[in-house]
Formats: sequence, structure tokens, C-alpha cells
Amino acid sequence: MSSAGKPDYKIRCGQCEQQIRPIWTMQAIRCPCCHNIIPITRMQPANQDNSPTGAGSLSGSAGNRQSLSRSSSKGLSGDMKMPESRLRKRAVLCGVTYRKRKYKLKGTLNDVKAMKQLLMERFGFVEESIRILTEEEKDQRRIPTKKNIQEALDWLVQDSWSGDSLVFYFSGHGLRVPENTEGDELDGFDETICPVDFTKEGMILDDEINSRIVRPLKEGVTLHAIVDSCHSGTILDLPNVYDYKLGKWSDNRPPSGATKGTMGGLAISLSACADAEIAADTSALTGKIVSGAMSGAMTYSFVDAVRKNPAGLTYGKLVRSMHEVIEEANKSNCLNSSFLSRIFHAKLLQEPVLSSSEIFDVNSKKFEL
Repeated sequence: MSSAGKPDYKIRCGQCEQQIRPIWTMQAIRCPCCHNIIPITRMQPANQDNSPTGAGSLSGSAGNRQSLSRSSSKGLSGDMKMPESRLRKRAVLCGVTYRKRKYKLKGTLNDVKAMKQLLMERFGFVEESIRILTEEEKDQRRIPTKKNIQEALDWLVQDSWSGDSLVFYFSGHGLRVPENTEGDELDGFDETICPVDFTKEGMILDDEINSRIVRPLKEGVTLHAIVDSCHSGTILDLPNVYDYKLGKWSDNRPPSGATKGTMGGLAISLSACADAEIAADTSALTGKIVSGAMSGAMTYSFVDAVRKNPAGLTYGKLVRSMHEVIEEANKSNCLNSSFLSRIFHAKLLQEPVLSSSEIFDVNSKKFEL
């Protein structure tokens, strides 16, 4: 019993078994050890144990444990009315130039501007629902540091409701490093995004991105991640990757059996290239976005495909269109680097990658943000 005379219940993380004392007014907490998202729900009868892998369970001083089920997590908002003023669409748009550094990028600010314009004009996002992080922002909380990006990711999924549409966009450097946990990656490498201060504070690994914006997704919530960086193919660690050439889904689940899915929601990622490939800035394609300016090849191909199909398009057609634009870029000397041009003979050796938390028919499912 606690000093207040109430049962001293703790929540046990279903992923790492760490016991945590929760704040009962919150809907969920993050495990301080493995970053697993643990829903906090009303207690279920002791004979009901239908919690999904990776969920938490209650443990009291009397020794009895009761599961937190996926169905009960939906009940958190089941009898609550959503505020009318609440925005149903939210987006985090992050562009990092790494200015004054040898590895600076020239097109990321243009990428963010193009994405913001597309979200507002085509998909009905309002400015108040879009959080932008670039080095040009006057608010220090909007500089794309590791801490600020982490806080923006948490904001994106916080208090989401069924029917919400969430977008995470990143344009910047990406790297790959030996996996942090053995058996966590099929290729043995973690993919990362690089904040502006990554040389000091470190990169953000795919494992963390998954735990922050994929695992918390409730039923009815849809997340799209659009990542224009090198080595970004499985940057969300989603269990299904679409093989464009074979026209079918491949299994990307980790050998360890770790859960990388959602709490019932849908997560879809469009990445610039496969995990072992690099992405590039290009000026060969940007006339229709920002005249005479640099842009990420993947961002351009995505925006171009959406704008050319005002009546809508399927995921399959979107991916095909993006591949076609990349092929068009390969007809000219399009790489923003003489070094890369020499190595890759002025060709973009990148193929956009589609991955998802669920398998679906790419030729019938409509793309919508």
C-alpha cells in the first residue's frame, strides 16, 4: 500500500519487463529503458488476458497482475467527446541544411516549402496544424536539434483520435550504423536521421522513431512518413516493404521477433531510397517547384506525381510515377556533387521505397493524406 492508503500499483513493460509507477492521469507512458509506449487503461477483470505483444501489465503489492488490452486502450476516449476545435490533420516538416559545414545540403529548405504548400493546397492542412523545423526559424524550439525533433515527434501523435491523419516529413542526411540490438535488423544495420547537432548529440535511430510515432498509433489513426535522406528505406522499421520490381510485399520483421507494429493504427512510409543507397539533391527537376533552386530528388518526384494527378492516385501509381521521375533525372547530369557525379556517372542510384505496418493492395488503395 502507498502512504496515501491506496494500492501501490506499477505498470510492467511488456517488452523489457521494467516496472514503472505510472501517472494515472496520463493515457500512456514511455518506458525509460526501451522507449516502448505503454497504454494506461482502466483495470480489466483478472481472467481477461488479451494484451498485444509489447503492451504493459499492472502489478500490485498483493501480487495480482491484470493485462492492458488493445480493446481497453480504445476505451480511453470511447466515452469522451472530441473537442470541436481540435485539428484532425497534423504534420511535422523538418529540413536540415547543416549550414557552414562541409556536408551542407542546398535543397532541404525548398523541400519543406514545397511540402507545406502541397499539404495545404491539396490535402486541406491548415497552417496551425503544421510544425516546421528548420535552421531559419526564429523560435529556438523550432531549430531541428535532436531534442526538438524528438519533442515534435511526440507532439505529432499525442492525444490522437480515430480518423486523424498525421504526416512526418524529413529532408536531410541519413546514415546507417551497426544495429543497437542483436537480431533487430535483417541487414544488421540501424538506419538513422541526422539532426543539425548530430555530431554532438547523436543521431535518431529507426528504433526510436518507431517507438515514438509508430507504436502509439491507435485504431483509426493513419501516419504517413515521407523521408528524403540516404539509407532511409526502412527508417520506420515497418514490418512490410513493397518490392516495386516484383510487385509484391516482402517481410521485414526483425529476426528477434520484436514487435514493430502499431496499436491498431496504420503507418505508411515513403523513403528516398533503399537502406544501402544514397539520396541526392538535384537541380535537374526543380523548375516546377522552385525555379532554378535545388531540391531533393525524392521530394520533387513525390510532389510532381501528386500534382499531376489532381483526381487522385493509388499507392501503386504513386510509386511508379516517382520511379519514372527519377529515371528522367538520370538523363541529365543531376547530382549536386562533382564527386558523386564521378562515382555514379551522373546518375541517381536511388529507388523510392514504400513500406507499411499492414499489407494492402497498392493498385486499389487510394493515396490520401
